[in-house]
Order: sequence, then C-alpha cells, then structure tokens
Amino acid sequence: MEAVAVAAEARERLRASFASGRTRPAAWRAAQLRGLLRMAAEMEAEICAALRADLAKPRTESYVHEISLVTSSCKFALNNLKKWMEPKKVPGGLLTFPSTARVTPEPLGVVLVVSAWNYPFLLAIDPVIGAIAAGNAVLLKPSEIAPATSSLLADLLPRYVDSSCIKVVEGGVAETTALLEQKWDKIFYTGNSKVGRIVMSFAAKHLTPVVLELGGKCPVVVDSNVDLHVATKRIAAGKWGCNNGQACISPDYIITTKSFAPKLLDSLKKVLNKFYGKDPLRSEDLSRIVNSNHFNRLKALMDEEMVSDKIVFGGQSDEQKIAPTLLLDAPLDSAIMKEEIFGPLLPIITVDKIHESFALINSMTKPLAAYLFSKDSKLKRQFERNVSAGGMVFNDTGIHLTNQNLPFGGVGESGMGAYHGTFSFDAFTHRKAVLDRSFPGEAKARYPPYTRGKLKILKGVLKGNPLAMVQAALGCTGWA
Repeated sequence: MEAVAVAAEARERLRASFASGRTRPAAWRAAQLRGLLRMAAEMEAEICAALRADLAKPRTESYVHEISLVTSSCKFALNNLKKWMEPKKVPGGLLTFPSTARVTPEPLGVVLVVSAWNYPFLLAIDPVIGAIAAGNAVLLKPSEIAPATSSLLADLLPRYVDSSCIKVVEGGVAETTALLEQKWDKIFYTGNSKVGRIVMSFAAKHLTPVVLELGGKCPVVVDSNVDLHVATKRIAAGKWGCNNGQACISPDYIITTKSFAPKLLDSLKKVLNKFYGKDPLRSEDLSRIVNSNHFNRLKALMDEEMVSDKIVFGGQSDEQKIAPTLLLDAPLDSAIMKEEIFGPLLPIITVDKIHESFALINSMTKPLAAYLFSKDSKLKRQFERNVSAGGMVFNDTGIHLTNQNLPFGGVGESGMGAYHGTFSFDAFTHRKAVLDRSFPGEAKARYPPYTRGKLKILKGVLKGNPLAMVQAALGCTGWA
C-alpha cells in the first residue's frame, strides 16, 4: 500500500505542476536540458563509479557509450528546440477557403519513463531529454537491477533539474507495478518483451500510448569479400565491447558461408586474444554479468546438451564473468538460437550461399538491429529490401544509435515507437491540427434545408469544378 501511495502522490504532484503551465515555456525546457548537461559534466566520476559498481563497466565504455551520448542528445535538443516547438504552417485547403492551417506541437502531459539496467544512465536520461524538450512533466523509474546508478540518479536529478516537474521513484517490482497502475499520458519502457507485454497491459486499462524499446536476436551476416580484420574488430566491439554483450543491439549470432567460416573464426579468435588477453576473466576491459540470475541463464544456454560441444573458443567463467565465447553451428532448435542471448556468447551459423541468410533471419522474430558486412552493393540493397529490423547497419555494428538524425526503435517483437533527436521530441508530443477561418466566404449550399441544387453545387466543389466553387463562394443555393 505504501508503494501505491507514493506512486499516486508523485503522479498528482506532477499533474499539478504540469497544469500550472510551468513546463511549457522554451526557457524552462532549455534550463532543464542545460542542467542535465552540467550533471553529465560535473558528475562524470560519480557516474562512472556507479556504472563500475553495477556492472564493472570500463570507464571508456561508461563515458563513450553513456555519458557522451547523453551530452550529445542534450546539445542536439538545445540546438533544435525552438524549431521543434514552432507550429508548422500547412495549406488551408480549397474546401475551407478562406482559412489558414497549421500543425501545433503540444506536450502530452505527465509521462512515465521506466529504464533498463544494462545502460542505466543513458537509458534513464535519454528518454527524459525528449520528454523535457517536448514540455512534459516526467517521472523516472530507474532499474533496481543497477542499484548504484539508480541511487545516484535519485540523488543527482533534484540537484540539477526542477524537482517539482521531474521526479525519480526508486524500487523494485512492487514500486513499478504501483506506478503502472496510475494513469499517465505516455509510458516509455526499455527492457525485455516479457515485461513489455505487462507494461502494455497496464497501459491498455487507461488507453495510454506506449513506446516499447525491447530487443531481439540481432543477426550479423558476413560476406566473404570483406576486409576481414576490420570486420571482426567491429563485430567484437559491438558484442563484447558493449557491456560484454549485455546490450539490446549487440550482435546475437553470425551467419556466414561454410567455406568462409574457418577464416572468420580464426580472425575472431585473434582479435579477442588481442582485446582481452589469454585470460579474459581478469581483463579490466570486460564488464561482468549483472547478477546471478543472468549468469545462471547464460550458463544454462552454454551447458545445454546439444550446444556444449559446439563451443570452439572461450567458455571460461568465474563467479561474475563469462569469457567471450564462440560456438559453431549450434542447432537452430537450441535455446541459444531461440532466445535473445544478451551476454558474451556468439553462435556462428553456416549456410551454403550467403543469400540463404535472408530466409533464416526472417524465420525468427524481427530484430532491433540487423548487420551486414559486404562490399557487394547489390547484396546490400537486397538485404535492406528483404530483411525487416528496427535499424540496419552495413559494415559495422551498433553505431547507428549515435546518429541523432536517425530514429532508434524496434519493429514487431523488438518494440514499437522510436526516439533520438527529433524523434524523441515527437515521441512525447501531440501534433494538434489547427484551422483558422474568417467569417466572410459563407457557402450556403452546405446548410439545410438540402436541395438538389445545393447538392449539385457541393458535388461540383468536391470535384474541383471552378464554376461550382464560384457559386459556393457567392452564396448561391442552386435550384430546388
């Protein structure tokens, strides 16, 4: 009951703040964004320390993948805020002449952001940036699975932004459930599809729109004509260099040809040895598995009877880390090829011809990202046309989310809605249609009592007949 009371009180206070109009002016929005910029700059060490405590995340990853992206989002929003807020004029239309028309962006109201544990700073603050830019009041629920970062956010945000309009509620399942039971104007959730369905069921009770940033099995197709050393470095960076594979856009499996697989495998082994050494469990550049539940889940994927003998590199583990692990031709009906891995295991699936990868990818649920390494322009076009995914990158992995001009979001099982840049503003904005007419220019034919003459004029107007338009403008009613 306490969790419900806290959730209801927080929502009501935010509702009152929004109703006062406090969040609407551009000056307020810009001030909050500048506050977040200051927080990212002044508290860099504290943020990195929290990420280290939660995930043993290397400082380089903490800065490059979290702090710098928050900074980039804030700056982009500040630079474009006035343009985003301006009503957009559109043609008035012949049928409403004389009139003017515009599309006016307005904030949705009070929004809930439920963030994830794997990038607990970035995935908490990035949606909040969009919500603030759009003029909303925001309640942030950080992930309890990253407790150090959650506690830090609860401490820092009231010091850098307006706490009457931007609040943090910490807690676990009970607190999240209590928040979801409240009526919000939008819910933004980042996490897995199982919880995504729960979020959506709560939202449906109030007809609340949602953005669901989920995940999926992100494929990497590797053609034989690539610069192999560069390709394997980029795959490794996108897999193990992104929170040890605990990332929603991390490569989940590789598809290549049977003839090219030995070369690819050999190159990956060399790159991994160079990146993390002969004993990767001792590497300071490799994040740990977030908790025992996820650790045991990953171990179970590796230890499945039909999979354990497919490990061709790695497989070592201690009580907190699992080494980068490569598997060759794990059965497609194994758990590792059915579930999103979300960890340091990377199966390599072989096919006879590279085009066979399309059908394999499309036989699974739509991924959040799909990657193709190739120099073949025709193959790239076919991949783009035939593979459905939230996003797509050629000859690299994961870097599309750094481009503020691109939407980031899923499709199908990998999510709905998108954000980043202007798409973040749009995610928390209602586009209101506004038409402004003057009093002259009455068309009497539109009003009862209806006659055949009036109908003839109206038909002419609707068909674009110039004479009928003049008759309507002059107030003619035609013949009975």
